[in-house]
Amino acid sequence: MKRVIVDYSKLTTDILDLLVEKYPDGYDHSDIISFKNSKGETVKAVEVRTEDTLFLVKISSQLQQTMEDYDSDDDDDDDRDDEFDEIEVSDNFDND
Repeated sequence: MKRVIVDYSKLTTDILDLLVEKYPDGYDHSDIISFKNSKGETVKAVEVRTEDTLFLVKISSQLQQTMEDYDSDDDDDDDRDDEFDEIEVSDNFDND
């Protein structure tokens, strides 16, 4: 399995979808993984997986805000579906 460390600023919509799906109410202390990177710096991250990749997404205050904003945008899209009125179209329609 491939392991990829991702900064919040480089999140793709696919990874963001996975994050919001796995942590719909946000992540807490028990979800955080700490490790040393190649420079010896301690990094804190949350993980999400696909079939072939483990993504370690670095934690920052911006990550939490990005997840909240992205989830809110999805909620707004869902609300828009309710704004359309349903109409019935007859099969006896002439195009003349």
